[in-house]
Parts: sequence; C-alpha cells; structure tokens
Amino acid sequence: MPNFNLSDSVFEGALKRFPTPFYLYDEAGIVKTVRDVQSAFSWNKGFKEYYAVKALPNPEILKILMKEGCGLDCSSYTELLMAQKLGAQGEDIMFSANAMPAFELAFAAKLKATINLDDRSDVELLHQNGGVPDLLSLRVNPGSEGKGHNNIMGGALDAKFGWMPSQIKEGLMTLKNLGLKRFGLHAMTVSNTLNRDPWVHSASYLFHLGAELEKETGLKLDFINLSGGLGIPYKPEDKAVDIQKIGEEVRKAYQSAFGGRQDVRLFTELGRFVTGPHGFLVARAIHKKEIWRDYIGLDACAANLMRPAIYGAYHHITVLNKKDAPKDKVYDVTGALCENNDKFAVNRALPEIKIGDVLVIHDAGAHGHSMGYQYNGRLRSAEILYTAEGDYRLIRRAETPEDYFATLNLD
Repeated sequence: MPNFNLSDSVFEGALKRFPTPFYLYDEAGIVKTVRDVQSAFSWNKGFKEYYAVKALPNPEILKILMKEGCGLDCSSYTELLMAQKLGAQGEDIMFSANAMPAFELAFAAKLKATINLDDRSDVELLHQNGGVPDLLSLRVNPGSEGKGHNNIMGGALDAKFGWMPSQIKEGLMTLKNLGLKRFGLHAMTVSNTLNRDPWVHSASYLFHLGAELEKETGLKLDFINLSGGLGIPYKPEDKAVDIQKIGEEVRKAYQSAFGGRQDVRLFTELGRFVTGPHGFLVARAIHKKEIWRDYIGLDACAANLMRPAIYGAYHHITVLNKKDAPKDKVYDVTGALCENNDKFAVNRALPEIKIGDVLVIHDAGAHGHSMGYQYNGRLRSAEILYTAEGDYRLIRRAETPEDYFATLNLD
C-alpha cells in the first residue's frame, strides 16, 4: 500500500516554512530503499544500481544516491551535464537514449560513460562521433519474449526501444571490427509492474542471450543491465514487490545460465522503485464546486503532477489531520488548467474537504516534478527535502513568472 511512514506532523512542519504547493521527499526512506536493492543483489560482486535520473533529476537527491554507491543513468545531454557537474565520470554514468543526436553521443563518449546503443544505425553514428570504445551496451527489444503489458509502455512489440535479437550478432561483429572488446546487454520490457515474473523472465532471457552471443562473437560478456520497470504499490490494496525474493530468483537464473561463473556484472536502473514511494505533492484546497459532481480545486495542477492526466494513473490522497475521518464524500480532485483531464482523482471517496484543507498526494517521488510543464503559464512548484536528521531543506525553489519569461523575446 502507499507509503504512510511520514506522520502528519512532518507535513505540518513543512507547511510552517513553505507555501503550497510543494514536493516533499523523505531522505531516510530513499536511503533505506536503495540499500534494500543493493542487499538483494549483493551476491553479485559487480552489482551497481544506476539511478534513472529522469525519474527525479534533482542534484541533492542524486548526491544522496551517489553517496550510497549508485551510478547515474542518463538519457539526454542535459542529464549528462548534470552528472558531470556532480562529479560522476566514466563507469559512474550509463547513457541510454533513443533517436539521439550525434553531439549527445560524442559528449557521452567524452565523459567515458558506458553507452547503451538503441539501434544498429547508432553504430556508425558513434563511430563518427566519439569512436567505438572497448565496452558498449546494446539495448534489446525481445519481441514476443518480452512479458508484461500496461498502458504506460505497452508490450515489447509496441515499444520503440531496442534492437531486434536477430540484429545483435551482426551489430556486435561490426563493433568488434571497430575496436569493441567487451559488451553488455540491456532490456526494459515492463513498466511499473508489481509482478516479479516478467522481470525475472527478462533477466533469464538476457543471461542466456548474452552467453550465446559471447560464444558466437568472441567478445567478452561484461554485464547485464536488468534496467527498471519494477513498480510501487500506488493503491491501498496493492502489495509491494519483495526485492529480496526477486534478487534470489535472479540469482538462480544467473546460475542456470552461467554455471559457476561469477564475472558477469549485474546492473539495475531503478527510478520509480527507489524514490517513488518517498515523494509527496502537498497542496491546498482553494475551490469547491458542486454541479453534476462535487469538485475540489487545488492550488496544484497537472503541471505539477501529470501522471493522472496522461495515464489515468492512481495516486493515493490523504487529507491532513483527517486520516481517521470517515470517507463519506465523493470528489473529483482537480487543478486549474483549461483541460478536463487536469484531475488528480476521479470519483474518489474522501473525508469532507473544506477550503484551506491540505491534501497529500502520495507516491509522487518519481516521474512527478520531473514531468512538469508550463501550460496555461502554470509554474512548477518547489521541492523540499525532509532530511534524515529531521530538518527541512529547500532543494529547488518554485518557478516564478520571471523564469517563464526568461526564454522569450518581449521587445
């Protein structure tokens, strides 16, 4: 079920210092979760979690994760720049992008990042823009071997990502002739799954494919990147995945594919799983409307959290200091955008809400603030870190109209 580890008093403390809306992140929760991930895969001596920067691209969060031994998975030039500014270099960085401009590949090569090629056309692009290094990763689209399907990513056959398995041997041989000596494989076949089976199946598929390609090409299989895709329990009835059990099942699949061999490193790039449960959008009820339905309007909108608008995604909502009150009212919880999908909840049973009440939108610590935008001139909110020591730190100020106008020519 959604994360209720933070008490109402934590949010009240933040409200005394910061105006709504704002994001609040729980440092202690993030650290515990990433340590759980590392523990689950500690049987693999080369294991490394490459946090998916796109999920929560705030330098203060990334520094916490880097301190815990994580690398950074970047998917754009700007994310690479952020990694560079944080002191990440070489194998601290995994660069996974698709339809990438040549200059981004060149910059990733300059940083000596581990580059994850999305398509065979990228081989020549990389050769001409940075050159082929000793080690590269290829992203696999396993097609019908990819299990799992949802409305975020679809299935593997719907996905725009990765090489067909039949293309990879030829690609590796071409890369070998250009200087490649070691390779890794990567696949992300599901998104936000609470079912460990497709994730473990993908791991087993990559292990066997990698071992086969190593024999056929003479290149050394250096690592398998199991990617992300593990979900979090957004709904009260959802059950969290057991990361320790997943780690054990992946270990068995590893042994089945590689026998007593232990030199193939494992990587993950979990974003949602690591920070998702530990972020909250805190907003205030500023409007109440009673027509065919009852609506509660917040001072936040889809510009702050767009997942419900684009996916129909569920985020649990609690009303501050009304945790035990009966949920005897039904509301659509909305923002102020000129779009009818600007809703955080539809027909949601909640306690009676009055103007001024504070609503906490849970599990917003990944793909929340980072997916924000400025439609209608609505501006993105501040981000606050609730530190492990129990203090509050502003780690991103709220946008201002001056920020909005900064890129415009108003002369």
